[in-house]
Amino acid sequence: MRRGVRLMIARFSVCALGPALLLTSISMSRADETITLTLGSGSTFRVSEPFKTVLIGNPDVVDVQTQDDRSVIVKPLKLGASNVVFLNRQSIAIGNIRVVVSAAQI
Repeated sequence: MRRGVRLMIARFSVCALGPALLLTSISMSRADETITLTLGSGSTFRVSEPFKTVLIGNPDVVDVQTQDDRSVIVKPLKLGASNVVFLNRQSIAIGNIRVVVSAAQI
């Protein structure tokens, strides 16, 4: 393989690895709070400062609907757990909640 092609592949690998490591470190970081929801019921969650972006660790388990720049409605979709991370305008995590979705009790 030519040296230029190897260098391009190496750079691409580093560029692809960076965001993956960032998302892994965010999702693995300790949650500020844990909330438990049951299927069929949502909950409003508020952070102390304005956020710009919301990252959902497992979008099959929960979804969020933004109400304003400090609050969201967390909607359970299926049983399981997920982290929801809030980022400010500088892409710094300002909040991290763990959401556990359980079955409705009879």
